[in-house]
Amino acid sequence: MNRLLPTTATLAVVLLSASCGSGDLAATPSTGGPIRIVASTDVYGSIATAVGGDAVRVTSIISDSGSDPLAYESTPADATAVAAAQVVLYNGNGYDDFMPQLVEAAGGSRTVLDASEVSGLAPTAEAAGQEFNEHVWYSLPTVKTLAMTLATDLGEQRPAEAAAFTANATAFTQRVDELQASLARLSSNTAGRRAAVTEPLANYLLQDAGLENAAPEKFQEAVEEGEAPSAAVLQEMLNLFVTDPVDVLVLNTQTESAVTDQVLQAAERAGVPVVRMSETLTAPDYLTWMGGQIDALTQALDG
Repeated sequence: MNRLLPTTATLAVVLLSASCGSGDLAATPSTGGPIRIVASTDVYGSIATAVGGDAVRVTSIISDSGSDPLAYESTPADATAVAAAQVVLYNGNGYDDFMPQLVEAAGGSRTVLDASEVSGLAPTAEAAGQEFNEHVWYSLPTVKTLAMTLATDLGEQRPAEAAAFTANATAFTQRVDELQASLARLSSNTAGRRAAVTEPLANYLLQDAGLENAAPEKFQEAVEEGEAPSAAVLQEMLNLFVTDPVDVLVLNTQTESAVTDQVLQAAERAGVPVVRMSETLTAPDYLTWMGGQIDALTQALDG
């Protein structure tokens, strides 16, 4: 779901850049030097760095914690980076549509990893009659699968280093296992407890924490699409902080607006703890960042 797709003029510039001078770099990937990886956000860039180690050079197109990736417009520099890449890693399912567009414009040959496809979560949601939540980097099982998949792909490009990539991915997934264990411990004490979210950013994580998401779906959808919810839907959201307040508000720091400010103020008046989560890193790496968010959620509920 894109809040803002690139304008025709912008996309034309990007396509022109990709076709003039960079496409030849990807047609025959170099066998020497680091493997060039381009990730749509620094979340995926961090995972790629953890798996690839010194054997990769990672470029993350979006690394600004104040940016909303759904509203990002790609640049000629992005097109150049993708055209030169041997591996491209992005979220997929409409979240970062600029990436498949850049890949198509670049031509040539490269490994492309779509995290939403790797997750396998879309068919499950469809079978349950639910809308697929594309924020799959908050699904810890998906992150583990992605890391191991990337290790396999990198090993195919550099067979001599395949064992090292697998070892790196294994070490990374073991750390993710520790995060899952933290969520499991949290879920043992959250029966009947409810969360309100400003949009469905961290819903996979909240589900694993054993929390019920009480926020109206229409409110979440409106905020995600950058639209204002109806007055009735907004009031339904605000009521969650009145007679029977929820246990925690989870606020996406990268989609704050006048509407989410109203919700934040309602939570503060009710004494409901607020946990701020983001779409890009606010810490040096994925494990530290995600661990910090899980710790913040745990402290809010314990408090």
